[in-house]
Amino acid sequence: MKASDLFVKALENEGVEYIFGIPGEENLDFLESLRNSNIKLILTRHEQGAGFMAATYGRLTGKVGVCLATLGPGATNFVTAAAYAQLGGMPMMMITGQKPIKKSKQGRFQIVDIVNMMKPVTKYAKQVVNGNNIPSMVREAFKIATTERPGAVHIELPEDIADEEVDFNIYPVRSFHYPKADKDAILAAAKMIEKAKRPLLLIGAGANRSRIGNALTNFVNETGIPFFSTQMGKGVVDENHKLCLSTAALSKNDFIHCAIERADLIINVGHDVIEKPPFFMENTPDATKVIHVNFFPSEVDDTYFPQLDVIGDIASNVNNLTTAVSKQEHWDFDYYIRLAEDIRTRLSKYFGDTRFPILPQKAVRTIRQTLDDEDIVTLDNGVYKIWFARNYRCAQPNTLLLDNALATMGAGLPSGMAAKMVHPDRKVVAVCGDGGFMMNSQEMETAVRLGLDLTVIILNDNAYGMIKWKQSGMGFDNFGLDLGNPDFVKYAEAYGATGHRPTSCEEFEETLKNCVNGKGVHLIDLAVDYSLNHAILNDLLANKTCML
Repeated sequence: MKASDLFVKALENEGVEYIFGIPGEENLDFLESLRNSNIKLILTRHEQGAGFMAATYGRLTGKVGVCLATLGPGATNFVTAAAYAQLGGMPMMMITGQKPIKKSKQGRFQIVDIVNMMKPVTKYAKQVVNGNNIPSMVREAFKIATTERPGAVHIELPEDIADEEVDFNIYPVRSFHYPKADKDAILAAAKMIEKAKRPLLLIGAGANRSRIGNALTNFVNETGIPFFSTQMGKGVVDENHKLCLSTAALSKNDFIHCAIERADLIINVGHDVIEKPPFFMENTPDATKVIHVNFFPSEVDDTYFPQLDVIGDIASNVNNLTTAVSKQEHWDFDYYIRLAEDIRTRLSKYFGDTRFPILPQKAVRTIRQTLDDEDIVTLDNGVYKIWFARNYRCAQPNTLLLDNALATMGAGLPSGMAAKMVHPDRKVVAVCGDGGFMMNSQEMETAVRLGLDLTVIILNDNAYGMIKWKQSGMGFDNFGLDLGNPDFVKYAEAYGATGHRPTSCEEFEETLKNCVNGKGVHLIDLAVDYSLNHAILNDLLANKTCML
């Protein structure tokens, strides 16, 4: 068969459902092979959008999301999405085309060394030089993409290789089982937990895998140890649990840090230093100790240097810790329990505020009250992400998709589209800032063409709000960050979507209910008031007094 046919057969063998992307002339053999496949091609309007969709598919399913681009500019447009998947731990494969490598009459036209360009932002990047190697390369790439830590892989398929005659030879997919930590590591961890007076559990993004949530919920219920999460660990254990303190939306000075400062031991499950630090360790004899529970060893840096590593399958190791740890009479969780209620009270301060433009806290509250536990919110990157991390409590994993690793703009809308494709039975809301939305706003056409039932909320402040907040916090004058926007309602309608512009909090609540329960793509242009950002996130929190 033809090499491009074999490539598609290898992808079918891996269970690929979709390929997101924009083909070019160097992909035409592959495209023809795909035409006869059960794999669906999702044609996007920009390669970056395709990459974000593939990465989000990987994040939600645990399977490899696949995206396709041509050579040169098509492939270079994948770089941000590759870094997004790589840092965020999302399994994704990029397939790019290339000019013929055996004989070409086009000189160096459009030629960029894409493989070497991809190596720093992927786990694996190779060019196919022999079509018969395709099955083993695809199997290897998929295995690498999904094993811990998951990430991005890349295969370049040159035009002449795609047209080669090859032998059919597909490698079966084998399951991979992670080893468990040895008994000495489990016993050492159990001893540290039992010896501590105020242990505290931290749940990170790496704990957001199948089986781990149930294991951690059982650990919390059996031991009674309170917990908090990183931004990407939200919902692994139900945040409505009475022992949930909050999310570490900031690295220091938030209300949750009152508990972190009181803890003498933090059991850190599934976190690594790629995610923005939830706290900073101190290298002093009496500082809080940390147990690192993860698939891979900790990496020592100035903010994180655990005293003990428990390495291997997280779910199995947490289950073994649950069995090994006995409740201790000297454990003192009274402060944590009181603080948990105090944090809930403090974070709800503006939930009832009806000023308009709307406060971000009120917007978060309205969205949370409108959606069910299993429904999904995807975020772009902006200052509102902090308010969602602090105020949006998740009852289930992967119901608030935010990026606390690369923290790129432009991913919110494509992520929402992929989430709706993976979970068509759930309501999905993509929340974007006006800046981030415009970076991939052309994918509105893709969403309409696909017939998705999707609600897009633009938190509109006519500026790059995150940087304005930082600028203000550093004492600088307002400069260089204000922008103009199109009429977003007309913009939505131009794509065949339905646009809305509420003028009050009450109207927003009613509009949102109608949109998420309706059909088609809806865009809500929501004016937002960020005037309290500095007063709360810089002044109030930095000068807070922890309760006694």
